[in-house]
Amino acid sequence: MAFVLDASIAACWCFRDEADARAELAFNRLDDDTALVPTLWWFEIRNVVLLGERRMRISPQEVAIFLKRLARLTIDLAPTPENDDVVDLARKHRLTFYDAAYLELAKRERLALATLDDELALAARVEGIALVE
Repeated sequence: MAFVLDASIAACWCFRDEADARAELAFNRLDDDTALVPTLWWFEIRNVVLLGERRMRISPQEVAIFLKRLARLTIDLAPTPENDDVVDLARKHRLTFYDAAYLELAKRERLALATLDDELALAARVEGIALVE
């Protein structure tokens, strides 16, 4: 079954020192499942690896390799929401708009959410959204 993937999980796949069982589980699910992401994810994950490069955690060549590998995974961009649910969820749970976008997508599509963000995970539980754990 498909699931919503946030950038914190994908960042774990890039940086060896950020290994986490939840990230490994989400990665392994992509063998049979599809991950769904809000359109901001495309920009967010590239920003994360660029910052890693600037901090010398990863080389430019490793960035290129990682992004090529990421492009081969079954990760689909979701349509943009047509209402103010993202803003409402951000207010309700005191999340950033970006984190609320993942929450809204999981809620709208009735999918589990893969995240390493504790506040986002808590908000998902409050909203009755399953987590990839």
